[in-house]
Amino acid sequence: MAGSEKLNPGRIPEGRGGPGAYPPTVARPGRGVKSFAEGDLLNRLEAAFSPDRMGTYLRAAREDRKQAVRLYTWNTAMCAAFYGPLQALEIALRNAMHRELAARYGEEWYDSPAAGLDRGAHERIADARTTAQRARHTATPSRVVATLPFGFWVALLSAGGRTERVGRKADYEKTLWRPALRDAFPHRTPLTRRQAHAPLVALRALRNRIAHHEPVFARPLREDHDRILEVTGWMSPDVRAWIEQHSRVPRLLDAANGATDSF
Repeated sequence: MAGSEKLNPGRIPEGRGGPGAYPPTVARPGRGVKSFAEGDLLNRLEAAFSPDRMGTYLRAAREDRKQAVRLYTWNTAMCAAFYGPLQALEIALRNAMHRELAARYGEEWYDSPAAGLDRGAHERIADARTTAQRARHTATPSRVVATLPFGFWVALLSAGGRTERVGRKADYEKTLWRPALRDAFPHRTPLTRRQAHAPLVALRALRNRIAHHEPVFARPLREDHDRILEVTGWMSPDVRAWIEQHSRVPRLLDAANGATDSF
C-alpha cells in the first residue's frame, strides 16, 4: 500500500494487489486491530455494536467484516480528533455573539423584546433556565449562555423563524445581524449574515453526527476542518492558530497507516 495516498472520505477505494489488499483509508491491522478482527471475538464485537450500526460500515467495506471493524475504529478516532477543534469553535462563537448582543441589548439580551427572537429561540432559553434550576443553580446570564447549545447560536445567524405572536416572523437581519452580530466576526469584512450562517450549518451537522456516534467517514472531512479554521479565524486568529497547532485531524487524514490501531 502506498503511504503517500490521500484519504478519500467519500468512499473506500480499492486497495492494490487484488481483493485481499487493504485500501488506503484505514491501517493494516496492528496488534490491537488484529485481535479484534479474528474469529469469535469479531462476532461478539459486532453483536455488541449491533448489526444495524455495523451495517453502514459493512456496506462501505463491501461486506468485508474485518475491514468494516477497522473502518469503525478509524471513524471513532476521527470523531475524537474533531472534538477539540469543534469545541474551540463553539466556545469562541457563543462568547463573541454574546458579547455583541449584550453590548446592544444588555446582559439578558435574550429577554429583550427589541432583540426579536423567534419561538424556537425562546424555547431553548426556557430549557436552559430549567437545566440550571434542576441543578439548583441561579439562571444567571453567564450560566444561560453556557447552557445554550451550538444549534441555538447557529440559528441566530439565520433569517429567523416564527415568533410567539401569530402571523409574525422574526427578522434577524434587522434585529440581530446589522446592529450586533456582524461585529462578532471582525476579521472577515465584508461579511453577510448568509455567508456567516452557511458554513456553521454544515459544521453543526458534523457536530451532531459526532455527538450521536454516527459515521463521519463519508463526509469531506478535510473541508470540514478547513471550515472550522476559517470561521474561527473570522472571530479570533489566535484561537485559529491554537487549533492549527494542536489538532490531530490533519495527521489522521494524511497518515491513515496506524490511525486505527488506537484511539
